Amino acid sequence: MNTLFADRKYIIGGIFLVACVAFIIRMFYMQLIDETLKLDASNETFRHITQYPPRGCIYDRNGRLLVTNEAAYDIMVTPSLIKDFDTASFCNDLGITKADFIAGIKKAIVQNTAYHASVFMKEVTPEIYAAFQEKLYKYHGFTSQVRTVRRYPMKVAPHILGYIGEVDKELCERNPDYREGDYIGISGIEESYENDLKGKKGVRIMMFDAMNKEVGDYKSGKFDTLPITGANLTCTIDAELQEYGEKLMQNKAGSIVAIDPETGEILTLVSSPYYDPNMMVGSVRAKNYAKLLRDSIDVPLFNRALMAMYPPGSTFKTIEALIGQQEGVLNENTTYTCPGGFHIGNISVACDAVHGTLKLEKAIAFSCNTYFCNVFMSIMNNKKYSSTEEAFNAWRRYVTSFGIGIHPDIDLPSALRGSLPTQNYYDKYHGAGHWKAATIISLAIGQGELGVTPLQLANQAAIIGNRGYYFVPHIIKSVGDKPTVKKYATKHYVPIDPQYFDIVADGMCDVMNEGTAAASKIPGIIMCGKTGTAQNPTGRNNSLFIAFAPKDHPRIAISVVVERGGQGAHWAAPIASLMIEKYLNDTIKRADRETRMLEGNTIQYLADEKLNPKPNRKKKHNSTGQRTAAVGHKHKDE
Repeated sequence: MNTLFADRKYIIGGIFLVACVAFIIRMFYMQLIDETLKLDASNETFRHITQYPPRGCIYDRNGRLLVTNEAAYDIMVTPSLIKDFDTASFCNDLGITKADFIAGIKKAIVQNTAYHASVFMKEVTPEIYAAFQEKLYKYHGFTSQVRTVRRYPMKVAPHILGYIGEVDKELCERNPDYREGDYIGISGIEESYENDLKGKKGVRIMMFDAMNKEVGDYKSGKFDTLPITGANLTCTIDAELQEYGEKLMQNKAGSIVAIDPETGEILTLVSSPYYDPNMMVGSVRAKNYAKLLRDSIDVPLFNRALMAMYPPGSTFKTIEALIGQQEGVLNENTTYTCPGGFHIGNISVACDAVHGTLKLEKAIAFSCNTYFCNVFMSIMNNKKYSSTEEAFNAWRRYVTSFGIGIHPDIDLPSALRGSLPTQNYYDKYHGAGHWKAATIISLAIGQGELGVTPLQLANQAAIIGNRGYYFVPHIIKSVGDKPTVKKYATKHYVPIDPQYFDIVADGMCDVMNEGTAAASKIPGIIMCGKTGTAQNPTGRNNSLFIAFAPKDHPRIAISVVVERGGQGAHWAAPIASLMIEKYLNDTIKRADRETRMLEGNTIQYLADEKLNPKPNRKKKHNSTGQRTAAVGHKHKDE
């Protein structure tokens, strides 16, 4: 028994001895061999400097540089290391006040404690930093780190490119890749492609002497990690065409969206009023953002091309023509007589002329309201449906296939779905079983509860130009050397037989030759277009136009909206024709037309409405008793 106990004693002693030896070896390794422990414990000698990678550059489809980088410097502070120095001299070197200095130190302590480096002053210009760096050794506790800020050489496409800003505390808690003081894409391409553009941060371990002067890299950079530059992007837009479109839209509120029907690539996406994207860069960004945000008349931050919703007006008649043919209630020889308006019971829809008896092609060319009200009635009263509700739901499925009323799968943020009423909406407003085709007749001419975005209008033109299919509109061609995802190379078909598109294209061609937009015909180019004069509950009508060209195998499809521009032929059609001429011919021969568009001013009407609002601006009733949604600046789906 005693022998067994003695054996246990030796075993326990051996285990204890082995543990002691292991502990001694570990301490020896940590203190004399493992360099990383030294780095963690030597904050006064070694400092970990974040190496921010340059964000990827952005190019247009032709290789023109749209977004690049420029060096900027952050002044860093570790409050616990601050020693007495000339505060007045420090403030003078950086161009700040003593109050700014005190506020910066307090903020650093609150955000990051007194013992860790944090940003004291962001994005100091190279000029200021060059002079300050020579005196940095005098200011104990202060260091610097280099980062890059965005620059926009062409000063175009702010709503496409977007801007970057500081991450918030909530995001930092959710995503370990970011920490306070980092930057992230806030809008546009910068937001959508943040993961590709941002790159990967590195760390440089620097040594400093007792005078706070930089000595060099620790161990010649052995423990440094290099930053990885973000991927370059090639976007689909034509920068020259974008720039031209922005000039045409000067002093106008509205948008231009142009798409290559063969690929779905967005050639131009203009939202006007716009701003110089360089305003959203560096230390002036916050001040400029607040200024732009306060502009309640122009609303330059609002992306009208993706977010504004307008009644499509007569541009919608092309879709009605296609649905009517597919439903078998309309063909190219169907005639209706126009006495100057459509009348049924106590409901009337005026026409802008007495068109007489028309067939489908000429009804499109002269945009006859009477004709398309009759077409809509025939769709809603189609005998193959047991009720108006069933016919309406079938009609609605056709409309959604054109992308109206659904969110577009575009690779830009904030694109809205537009407004397309449902049966439930009418049941709620009129009462179930208490509404018929005549009740909702304003849908026939693109009014009533319909609301579309300019992007949807341009895609509608692309579908007609392609005779029944489209590619999802997108803004990026490639990330680095990799093309965009496969979903953008997939054809999407609408449930309309291709044979029915030819008569609609013929009618749109007549619009340019003898119809409502004949004044905007382009010599030498066979162009198909459709004007729209959409009612605006808050004031003057909106001027709309959609088009594609050439007629066969089109290379461009376009929509133009000029808010408060009156008839579609007055502003939208001429601007669209100039854009098409510029893209296809690379020159403009109609100098007089170009000058009128460049010098034109319609934004004055918008200012008048903002300063002198009409009563009941948000909702009004149309001739059928329906509520019409207000046009314009909608920031979320209804």
